[in-house]
Amino acid sequence: MDFELTKEQQLIRDTVRKFAETKIEPIAFQLDEKNMFPEKIVNEMGELSIMGLPYPQEYGGAGKDVLSYAIAVEELSRVDAGVGVILSAHTSLGTWPIMEFGTKEQKEKYLVPLASGKKIAAFGLTEPNAGSDAGKTETTAVLEGDHYVINGSKVFITNADYADTYVIFAVTTPGLGTKGISAFIIEKGMDGFTFGTHYNKMGIRSSATAELLFKNLKVPKHNLLGKENEGFKIAMQTLEGGRIGIAAQALGIAQGAYEKALSYSKERVQFGKPISRQQSIAFKLADMATKIRAARFMVYSAAVLKQEHKNYGMESAMAKLYASDICLEVVNDAVQIYGGSGFIKGFPVERMYRDAKICTIYEGTNEIQKLIISSDILGKPKKEPIEENKENKVNKAKPITGNRRRVIIKEGSPKEKVDAFLNYIKSENINISRTVISGGSIRDADKVCSIGMGLKDKKDLPLIQSLADTIGAELGCSRPVAEEREWLPLDHYVGISGQKFSGTFYLAIGISGQVQHLKGIENAGIITAINIDENAPIFSNADYGIVGDLYEIVPLLTEALKKNLSSES
Repeated sequence: MDFELTKEQQLIRDTVRKFAETKIEPIAFQLDEKNMFPEKIVNEMGELSIMGLPYPQEYGGAGKDVLSYAIAVEELSRVDAGVGVILSAHTSLGTWPIMEFGTKEQKEKYLVPLASGKKIAAFGLTEPNAGSDAGKTETTAVLEGDHYVINGSKVFITNADYADTYVIFAVTTPGLGTKGISAFIIEKGMDGFTFGTHYNKMGIRSSATAELLFKNLKVPKHNLLGKENEGFKIAMQTLEGGRIGIAAQALGIAQGAYEKALSYSKERVQFGKPISRQQSIAFKLADMATKIRAARFMVYSAAVLKQEHKNYGMESAMAKLYASDICLEVVNDAVQIYGGSGFIKGFPVERMYRDAKICTIYEGTNEIQKLIISSDILGKPKKEPIEENKENKVNKAKPITGNRRRVIIKEGSPKEKVDAFLNYIKSENINISRTVISGGSIRDADKVCSIGMGLKDKKDLPLIQSLADTIGAELGCSRPVAEEREWLPLDHYVGISGQKFSGTFYLAIGISGQVQHLKGIENAGIITAINIDENAPIFSNADYGIVGDLYEIVPLLTEALKKNLSSES
C-alpha cells in the first residue's frame, strides 16, 4: 500500500481534526464529568457527512473509502474517545450489516437516514450470559404469523437509547447454538422495546451505554436481516470490520496522549532545562512515537484490505490487538511524564488513561483477538458435532444464584398472589418476625428488602421501609438507586461492587436482576422477588416471585404480614 494519504483523505483528516478541536475539545471535560451524550455534536457530524463516510452516495453516504472512515474515528478519538466510539458503533456495527445484508427495501428505509446522519444506529449482540460466547444467547424470536415476537435483553450497548435503528440478534431455532441465531432490524418506539439504566462507566463517558430490553416485542417478518439462522455469520462479519473502528479509536487516544505529553515535556522545566531534554523522558517519547507509527500502519492496512474486498479478518484482529495494547502503554507513559498533574481531573491525559482500557475489551477482548489470529495461522480445530437438543429448548446458562425453585406466581388477583406467596414462605419455615440480626449492616443482616428502579419516586420509599420494618429486615437497593438517584446511602447497595448478602431471606422489589446485582446475592438463603415484568432475569434467579405492580403488592404483603405477626403474638 501507499503510505501517503491522498489529497481527499488528507482533506477529511484536516476537516475532522478542525471540527474535533473547535467543537469537541472545549467541552470534552464537561462531557466526561457529566456522562453527557453530545447530541448537538453528533447532529453536526451528520451535516458534515462524517456519519456515512464509507457508504455510497445513492444511499445517503459520502461515498468515501474505509480508510477515510478510520481516519475520522482516529481524529475524533484524539480529542474525545467517547465521540469516536459513537461514530464507530454507528458506522461499523449498526449500519454496515444493513448495507451488506439488507434487502433493497431495508436499505431504502433504514440505510439512507443512517448514512446521511439523520438517524443513529446501534448493534445488540452481548447479553449477561453471552459475551465472548455468542452461542449462549438467550434472547428469543418466535415467528407468529407476520411478526417475530422477541423476548430478552442486551447489555453494554453503545449509543443505546440515543439510537433510532438497531441490529439485534436472537435465537430463532433453539438447540443449535450459534447456528440457530438470526438478525433483526428494530426501531426505537416499537411496542415492547425499552431501555435499562445507563451504565456509569470508568471511561468513554460521552458515549451512552445501556441495556436494551425486549418484552413481547413484535417485529415485522420483513425486518429479518438476511436469512433465518444466519445471524451469527452476520454478527461475526460485522465485528471483523468493527475492530478497525476500535483500533482507530485506540490509535487516536494514543496519538492525543502523546501530543499532550510532548507539549508538556517541552514546557515543564526541572533541573534547569525542559524535562524533554532528560534522557529518561526523551526515550519515553521515542518509544511512544514508534509504537503509534507501527499501530497506524496496521490500522490503515486493515482498512485498505477491507476497502479492496480482500481477506482482512486477521489484519483487523491484529490491528485491534496491537493498537489497544500500545494505547495503554502510551497513555501510561503520558501520565508518567505529567507526574502528579497527570493524576488530576481536568488534565486530558487523566481522561485518556481511563478511556484507553475499554479498547482491549469491546469488539472482542484481546484474548479473543489472539484466538482469531492463531486460528488463521494454524487453521481452525476440527469442530465437535453439536448434540441435538431433543427437547428443542434454548440452552440456558445456569442461574447466577445457583439452583433455585423458580416458583413464580402469575395468576390471580393481587391478594391471591400475596396469599400464595406467604404460603410458600411458611413452607420454608423462614422466621418472618421483627427480629433484627444485623446491627444496621446489609452484609451481616439475616433479612433484607431491596428496592430497584421499579420505585417511581423517592417519596415512595416509606412503602418499602414499612415492609422491611414489619419483618425486621434491613433496607437495601440496586446500584442505580444509591449511586445515580442517591435515594439511599452507598453502603445499602447490594451487588458485586457493593454489599454481599448471605443471610436467610432476600426480597428484591422492582429489581430487574442484572448480573452485577445477582452476584451480590448468590449466597443468599431464600431469594424472593416482586416485579411487573415476568421476563425479568431476577425471576430465573429466585426461589419465589410475584409478577405484579409493587404499588399493589407491597401494601397487601405488609398488611398480611402484620396480621400474621399479631395473630402469633
